[in-house]
Amino acid sequence: MSATKAKATAAADTTAASIESVNEASVKGFEKSVAAVRDGIEKATKGLETSQAKLKEGVEKAVKTSEELLAFSQGNLEAFVKATQIYAAGFQDLSKHLAATSKESIEESVAFGKSLIGVKSVKEAVDLQTSYTKTTIEKAVAETNKLADATVKLTEQAIAPLTARVTLAVETFGKTH
Repeated sequence: MSATKAKATAAADTTAASIESVNEASVKGFEKSVAAVRDGIEKATKGLETSQAKLKEGVEKAVKTSEELLAFSQGNLEAFVKATQIYAAGFQDLSKHLAATSKESIEESVAFGKSLIGVKSVKEAVDLQTSYTKTTIEKAVAETNKLADATVKLTEQAIAPLTARVTLAVETFGKTH
């Protein structure tokens, strides 16, 4: 074999070795790139799954809070309706009592007027007037006290459902969610 042929063979062998080495390096680089892409996709998928789970959890929590608020608002409406019913019934009872008291007062005034017509002296008229006035004032004071007590009691009864809702609101929403 001639020296030139030997050099050409050596050069060809060197070139083939270089090409093979470049091919191996390219394959390894490609495999590393594919592995990096796979790793990136896995991390992105895990991140997306985590984000979806957190979003789902947030939506579920928001829905639950909305349901709680809706239920609480419904309870408030029911308490308001109950308070209004109590007030209306109590006010009706107070109105009936006032009407009865007024009727009784008118009847007593008419009876007093009739008895005043039958007096025989001024002294008897003054005594009758004094007695009637004293009785009327005592009844007015007693009725005013009864009315004040009944009004306070009605107010307490009517606001009881609302007070209970406020207490529940403080207990429910006063704690940290």
